[in-house]
Amino acid sequence: MERNEQLERNAEETLDNINKKTGRNMPQAIATGAALVILILACLLISIDLFVALIVVFMILALWELRVDFATVGLHIPVVMLWVCSSVTLFATYYSPYHLEAAALCVLMSLMLVSLAATAKLSFGNRLSLAVAGKLSQTEAGARLESSFNHDGGEQWHSRLSHVAVSILTVLYIPLLASCIVISLPGEHPVAHAIMLVFLPALSDTGGLFAGAWLGKHKLSPRISPKKSWEGLAGSMLFAMVGAFAVFFCTYDADVWATRWWVPIVAGVLVGAVGTFGDLCASMIKRDLGLKDMGHLLKGHGGVMDRVDSILMSAPFMCALLWVTGL
Repeated sequence: MERNEQLERNAEETLDNINKKTGRNMPQAIATGAALVILILACLLISIDLFVALIVVFMILALWELRVDFATVGLHIPVVMLWVCSSVTLFATYYSPYHLEAAALCVLMSLMLVSLAATAKLSFGNRLSLAVAGKLSQTEAGARLESSFNHDGGEQWHSRLSHVAVSILTVLYIPLLASCIVISLPGEHPVAHAIMLVFLPALSDTGGLFAGAWLGKHKLSPRISPKKSWEGLAGSMLFAMVGAFAVFFCTYDADVWATRWWVPIVAGVLVGAVGTFGDLCASMIKRDLGLKDMGHLLKGHGGVMDRVDSILMSAPFMCALLWVTGL
C-alpha cells in the first residue's frame, strides 16, 4: 500500500514538473489535441468541402478570441464584418477556378470594408463585456488594473486610426494566411496537402514541447518566451521532418521520390523555424496585451489562436514549397 502511494506521489510530482516546464496542463492538452486530430481527419476523409467549412469555423472562433483579447486594452475590431469578409474570402478562394486571384481580390475588399467598419466601433449586447471580464480574471492583478476596459472611456483611449490598424492586422493575420491553406487544397492530393499544412506545424509544436521540456537548457528568446529553447527548435524541425517523410511515403510514387526526396527535409526545417517564429509573434502580442493565452476555448491549449498561430504562419511557406516543386 505504501509503495503504491509513493509511486502515485512520484507520478504526480513528475507530472507537475512537466506542466511547469511546458506551461500547460498536459493531460488536458493531450486529450484536446487527440479530439482535434480526430475531428480534422474525419472532415478530410468525408469531404474536402467539409474540411474547408471546418477551417472557416476555426477562423470565426479565432476572430472572436482576438476581439476579446484586443478589447482588454480598449482596442476594437469589427468582428461581425470580419466574420463575413473572412468566410467569403475562404469559400471564394476554394470554389473559384482562379484561386489566387479570388483570394487577392477578396482580401483587398476585406481590408477596405473592415477598415470602414472599424471606425464605427459598434458593439451589441453584453457578451463581449462578460468575455473580457472572464479573460481579465485569469490575468495578473497589475494587468487587470491597467486594462483600459476597466476605466471610463474604454475604447476612447485609442484613436480611430489605432482601431483601424489592429483591424487591418487581423485581416492580414487570419483570413489572408488561412487562404494559403485553401489555395493548396485543389489538385491530385488534397488530403496529403491538408495534412502537411495542418498537422506538420502541430507535430512541430509537439516536438518542440517535448524536446524543450526534457532537454531545453539554452533559451531561444528569454525576453519574449522564456520556455522556448534551441533544443526545442531542433525538436520541432526533427518532428516536422519525420512527419513530412511519412506523408510523402504514403502519398507519392517512386518517380517523385527520385527527383524530390529533399522536399520533406526542406518542409521540416521550414515548418519548424517558421512555426516557432509564429509562436514568438503570438507571444509578443500576448505580452503587449498583458495576457497569458490568446483565447480560452481549448482546454489545455489556451485558445484557438494558441493552436493555429504556427499553422497560419507556416501556410504561405508550405503553399509556396508545394507550388515550386509541382506537388
